[in-house]
Amino acid sequence: MSHLNGNRHLSINRNYTDHFMARIESKKVELNALATEVFEYLKDLNNLGDLLPEGKVSQWEATSEKCSFKVQNAYKITLEHDKEEKPHFLQLKSGEDGPLPFVLEIYIKGDGEKVEAQQICDAKMNPFLKMMAEKPLKNLFDHIADKLAEKFS
Repeated sequence: MSHLNGNRHLSINRNYTDHFMARIESKKVELNALATEVFEYLKDLNNLGDLLPEGKVSQWEATSEKCSFKVQNAYKITLEHDKEEKPHFLQLKSGEDGPLPFVLEIYIKGDGEKVEAQQICDAKMNPFLKMMAEKPLKNLFDHIADKLAEKFS
């Protein structure tokens, strides 16, 4: 507390490490495949490289459990397996060396010859970063969805 002219004023907590949650959802795409086939393809993070936009990603490295890459020579993003419910749900989380913490959930709905897939990203970011990053991330996830639909057309 500070004192000004004998009056008590509450000090304002200016903790700039507090962040807000941003949710970014890709478009839903229909895939001509079984849920298990799509799940196994997405679970192997080596395959993610084929779904990313050409020319906008560099320093690609992957194993079946973890991958990392730079987006437009700016930020290094690391993804690693976190949770799964075979064959309908896969959750990836950001690595500790990334610019912001996030989880990427991939939903695969349906049990027949055709399934629907969607990605949902929940990221901790301040309002300014959200304003700057939301559209490019939405475009990235939609691109991944389109490439996935192309792969399983």
